[in-house]
Formats: sequence, structure tokens, C-alpha cells
Amino acid sequence: MEYMEFDEIRPYHDEELPQIFEELIADQAFQAVATTVMPGVPFEMIAQKMRACKSKLDFQKTFCYGLLWKIAKDASNGLTLDHTALKDKQAAYTYISNHRDIILDSGFLSILLVDQGMDTVEIAIGDNLLVYPWIKKLVRVNKSFIVQRGLPMRQMLESSARMSRYMHYTIKEKKQSIWIAQREGRAKDSNDLTQDSILKMLAMGGEGEIIDRLMEMNIAPLAISYEYDPCDFLKAWEFQLKRDIPDYKKSTTDDLKSMQIGLFGFKGHVHFQTGACINDALQQMDRSLSKPELFSHISAVIDQRIHANYRIYPNNYAAYDLLEGNDTFSRHYTTEDKQHFLAYLEQQLARIEIPNKDLTFLREKMLQMYANPLKNYLAATNA
Repeated sequence: MEYMEFDEIRPYHDEELPQIFEELIADQAFQAVATTVMPGVPFEMIAQKMRACKSKLDFQKTFCYGLLWKIAKDASNGLTLDHTALKDKQAAYTYISNHRDIILDSGFLSILLVDQGMDTVEIAIGDNLLVYPWIKKLVRVNKSFIVQRGLPMRQMLESSARMSRYMHYTIKEKKQSIWIAQREGRAKDSNDLTQDSILKMLAMGGEGEIIDRLMEMNIAPLAISYEYDPCDFLKAWEFQLKRDIPDYKKSTTDDLKSMQIGLFGFKGHVHFQTGACINDALQQMDRSLSKPELFSHISAVIDQRIHANYRIYPNNYAAYDLLEGNDTFSRHYTTEDKQHFLAYLEQQLARIEIPNKDLTFLREKMLQMYANPLKNYLAATNA
């Protein structure tokens, strides 16, 4: 029996779905979005299909699977997953990945897993993104559990501990894989580093010492490599606003715009590569280390496995050379690749609408976004 304490944050149970479907079907904002996403399909038909879904997986296969593959087809040059580093396909893993897109990181992972005969993942999602009641319901139908943010310190600790217990319960009892980003929010400069706080949260639940608790989670580092980041210009834009306006804060409208551009903007090739589960490294770790040392060692293991599994594209090499002002990696791209990338940069920079637009600064920020994965890859593989 699942514990009541998780009711506020967990995905819905399958037997709760009929009631939730009726609430969504009656919600006019949801109706408007559903008919926009599925143009030409009468809403009655969407409602009928929803009512026919008996489980969350049914719902995902009926709606999300097709929509996500359509996005992949329209907005990318292909979507691939190499899962060979994880030998046991039946085990439940905690995929900890770098974070490129608010919705697609976990969405693409799930459809790729389905195509390899595996189950979809439960998704950790911040409540700051759940700006309307229908969104909160929809994500919980779609196997998401809620990460509560912006609480006062004491409540924050209680909330983190509860989420940790929930995640341990999900891996151990439900035998259900989970996806969580390695940090809160996306790395704006693509310098992907695991926040120790994520590991501290994971170590709150479970039994035994910190290492035992983390081993219970079967942590599998996952590298996500987008050839192009559709939000790159928005991130550069934000860098300049933060530089020029000391207390600049993004609005909800900015977040929604970013979600929309991330979903439908062009991504080039997108590759998912799992690293080996970190239990081998945890087993050999010195248990006498202080907590801060232990967490930073474990973060470093995850980072190394994510960085070493990036797929590096010609534009990453070109960006590195453009930033350094040399041609160290020119064997990895053609003149045409470089011209294409430069034209792409100019096109994205032109989309930034800022008074006092600092093109030199913005261009450098965008080059860093594409060069950093390569820098980290070289360091992780000692290349």
C-alpha cells in the first residue's frame, strides 16, 4: 500500500484517472490547448480517447508518444538512445542527466525507452512550472512527481525529505525508473555540473550510511546532446539582462515562452547516452570522508560519466576554435560546417531584442554554450 504522505506530490494512481480525465475535459483552458496541439481533431474525439485510457502508460502511448515523435520529426534531424552501458533492462534506475529542455529531456527519454521495449520514467518536475491547475493535473497523469520550490527553510527540508522517501519507494517497491535533472534549472552556459544538493536530497531517504542509501537508487548518469539549442539566444539575452540589471528576474511569461521555443525550435541531432550505473564507484568510495567531501566526490563521478558520454558535433568543435581564435579542431569540421554554424549564430543573435544590445558579449556567450560540452568532454576523457 502506498503511503498517504506522498499523495500531494506523486503521480496519480491509475484508478484515480477517470475522475481527473473528467476534470481536464471540463477545463476550458485544457480544451483550448488540446485542440491547438491536435489541430483538426474534434475535442469530443480527444475526450473519448482519454476516457478509454486505463493507465498512465495507456495515456502516454495514446497521446504523448505520437506527439513527441511528431516534434522529433518536425524539429530535429533524428533522435537516438544508446542504453548499452546499463546491462539490466529490467532494473529500475535513477537517471540523472544534464538539463537542456524543460519538457523534452524526460519526454524524449521516455519514447526512446518505449521503443527499446522498456517502461517510461517517472519525472521530477518543479512546481514553479505548474502555473495553471490543468498543467499540474496533466503532468501527474504523465507520471510526474512534484518538486516543491520556494518554501521557507524548515518546510523545504521536510519537503525534500518526503520527496527522497518517495523516490526510494519508487525505485525499491514500485520498481519504476525515475528521471531527475542534475541541477535545479538548466545550465545557461551548457557547463553541466551536478549540484551536491540533489545528492543530499537523495540521501535523505533509504537505510544505512549515505553510500548505501545512494546505491539503493541505482544512479545512472545520462548525457543528453542537442546539436542546436533552440533557446540559446534566450539564454544569451538573459545573460546580458542579468549583467545590466542587478535584480533581474525572469517572469512566468518568459518561462512559458522558453518552454514553447524549446519544444518547437530546431534542435538538429539529439542523442541520449547512458553511462554505467555509479554503484561500482560508490562501492570503492572511502566511507570515512566527511559528508561535504563525499557528496563532492560523488558529484564528480556523475559529472565525469555525463561529460565522457556527450556526443560532440562539428559545431561544438567550430565554436571552441572560434572562441579561442585558432583552428585546433579544424579536422573535425569542414569550411561548410563552420560557415553554416556562423550563419546560424547570426540568425539567432538577430532574434535578441534588447536596448543597448552588446553583440560582442552575446556572441561570446553563445559560443561558450557550444564550446563548453567539448571542453568538459576533453577533460573527462583525457583526450
